Amino acid sequence: MTISYNWLKDYINISENAEDLGKILTSTGLEVESVEPFETLKGGLAGLVVGEVLTCAKHPNADKLSLTTVDVGQSQPLSIVCGAANVAAGQKVVVALPGTTLYPKSGEPFTINATKIRGEKSEGMICAEDEIGLSDNHDGIIVLNTKVANGTPAADVFRVCSDYRIEIGLTPNRADAASHLGVARDIKAAKNREVKWPDVAAFKPDNNSLPITVEVKNIKACPRYSAVTLTDITVTDSPEWLKNRLLAIGQTPINNIVDITNYVLHETGQPLHAFDADTIAGNNVIVQTLPEGTPFTTLDKKERKLTATDLMICNGKGEAMCIAGVFGGIKSGITASTKNIFLESACFSPDFIRKTVLHHGLKTDASFRFERGTDPNITVYALRRAALLIKEIAGGKISSGVVDVYPEKINNRQIALKDKHIRRLIGKEIPRQEVFEILNRLDITIESKTNDRFTVSVPPYRVDVQQEADVIEEILRIYGFDRVELKEAASSDFIAEFPANDPNKYRRAIGELLTGNGFFEIWTNSLTSHAYQEKHSLQFEGKPVEMLNKLSEEQGILRQTLLFTGLEVCAYNINRKQKDLRLFEFGKIYRKEGGSYHEEEQLALFVTGNYETENWQNKTREVTYHDIAQQVYHIIKKAGLTGTEQEVITDQLFEYGSKLSTNNSPIGKIGLVKSAILKDFGIKQPVFYAELDSALLFKAANPKLVVREVPRFPEVRRDLSLVLDKQVRFDDVRKLILATEKELIRELVVFDVYEGKNLPEGKKAYALGFILQDETKTLTDQEIDATMNRLMAALENRLGAVIRK
Repeated sequence: MTISYNWLKDYINISENAEDLGKILTSTGLEVESVEPFETLKGGLAGLVVGEVLTCAKHPNADKLSLTTVDVGQSQPLSIVCGAANVAAGQKVVVALPGTTLYPKSGEPFTINATKIRGEKSEGMICAEDEIGLSDNHDGIIVLNTKVANGTPAADVFRVCSDYRIEIGLTPNRADAASHLGVARDIKAAKNREVKWPDVAAFKPDNNSLPITVEVKNIKACPRYSAVTLTDITVTDSPEWLKNRLLAIGQTPINNIVDITNYVLHETGQPLHAFDADTIAGNNVIVQTLPEGTPFTTLDKKERKLTATDLMICNGKGEAMCIAGVFGGIKSGITASTKNIFLESACFSPDFIRKTVLHHGLKTDASFRFERGTDPNITVYALRRAALLIKEIAGGKISSGVVDVYPEKINNRQIALKDKHIRRLIGKEIPRQEVFEILNRLDITIESKTNDRFTVSVPPYRVDVQQEADVIEEILRIYGFDRVELKEAASSDFIAEFPANDPNKYRRAIGELLTGNGFFEIWTNSLTSHAYQEKHSLQFEGKPVEMLNKLSEEQGILRQTLLFTGLEVCAYNINRKQKDLRLFEFGKIYRKEGGSYHEEEQLALFVTGNYETENWQNKTREVTYHDIAQQVYHIIKKAGLTGTEQEVITDQLFEYGSKLSTNNSPIGKIGLVKSAILKDFGIKQPVFYAELDSALLFKAANPKLVVREVPRFPEVRRDLSLVLDKQVRFDDVRKLILATEKELIRELVVFDVYEGKNLPEGKKAYALGFILQDETKTLTDQEIDATMNRLMAALENRLGAVIRK
């Protein structure tokens, strides 16, 4: 949406320049996308002045050129060579001084310099109309009929309009700000300045010679319809001031009547439509829908088939004249011969207008506002404003009273607010009196109040303010987002009562993830044998919780780990030839500590056997540590945990394994179960086990989605082969690479690990794939090579790597 800086100043006192005003508007939620200078003549006639030709003589070296001396208000007249046939002494002319850039009507701009033409000095240029952009006329130089002083800027003579176009990225909910007065209201709220509405008190009918009745058959589609007639008007060009106002916002002037309706639209936000009253059969206007498929020809001379929901403005015979709120018809529009008009100002349903716009593919300034919602209480004001302007500019008389069909008045919305909700949503205590003052400046009045709550009345033009949270948002945007201090920890709040997070839903989500990857869920008994721990001298946190009335020694204690009961399930299946197992369990572990009892929920994973079932396409292999680690990674990612650290550990349960943590909080551990423990269960094949803190995962679970724009620039892959000492872990390599290059590395892939023949003793080889990407540009070969060289240097210097080239 485009706003004129100068036009806006007609309605409110503005001391700020256009740039600073843009910052104020942006702070209130009307985001200013650009502020651009505008001139009715490109260049604003800068450098052009009024001059007087003192002498004019033939050029000694050219038949068609003249030598002139021109007084431009300087200490000495200028010598100018002129090629126009109509130049003569005594004329007042337009002179481009040296250094002036001219913007001709056609062609590229050019700059005037002091020079010699055919051997004679020329210190400027006497201009024709087309050379300064006034018109296409090049019949001769401009001869002015004026008595202004020599040296007067030409911009003053031609009344060049200089302005600023303020482009606002208007969000769909802010229909109230789709006009100059609407924007002025926001400035009023932000700066506590009064808005000056144009006075329409002078409106009164001159006679009643052209009464036209109005019948609204669909009140839902048209809650209010106002109209008035004017007679004996003259359709012609608009005055310069009106043209300049429209040009300043990118509108093309058409004629005085249409221009006035457009002017009032962009002034008040209320669309108007002018009909040629002589085309209205029966002096009767009917607002209704027509049967599906009815043909109608719009102003662009296209025949359109109407839908049953297209609201139409019809004449007394039921013939369509206009698609309500969207586009006029070919037969009822304003022409040069129009003498009498019927002026419409209505409030149409956004739902009906939106359906029509989408069906016919018509987007107009009127439909832009109607489909977002207009003020039902401004129709008569806008009508009177336009009628007075038409009388002033186009002559004529107001020939009827205002017809106003408004069967069901749309009242202000009453919304109750609680002070504590304002504090919660804004995150700051704002003095109550300041809140009331902000609301008052927003035209939201206080209806009633108690100690901790109050009720406000919201005018209908604020279509976006429907509930308590909306009013609080209005308070915040005027109070100022920048005035709310940031807290150390980011947080949010809400008014609605949301259900508490359900651990069962979380377990179900993780369960679905695991079953989708071939896992089966198991449930095991919380009671287990103490002998499993005693035989291998296993020590867990706290002491085991012993059963007082145990049924057997095999169920003597509450488990302190899910490992043993899970291994019982593994042994049961392996003994029945089901050797390829992927199992998981959500279960509790227990301990006694300091005289009190504790229980924690954990998630356990068991993986053993072959990675996949034997088939003719792929040779099978045994599962490895990395297979179970990958599943753990998927779970952590699902929970939304970030910054996960992995550390190799020596653990009483594992042959080898690692510990996972985030922000120094342990998540769990993964490893290969010791063969001595497996032997107790009769298991002869390797079993990999992982246990995770289920409560920590649930607490971190974040259902929010982070949406990012798809990168526009391509990613690049570079591969690298390096030889390292065996004790160097891949995690060390990964951390070093990410620390060396944080910006461009998108992914690091290990596609081969080799130990053995052709490598020195104690060495291993990694083959790494680097995915590089810059989201702001396409990477060049030089940038890629520089990045890879930096990574290779770090690997060689920090980890003693040998790069295989």
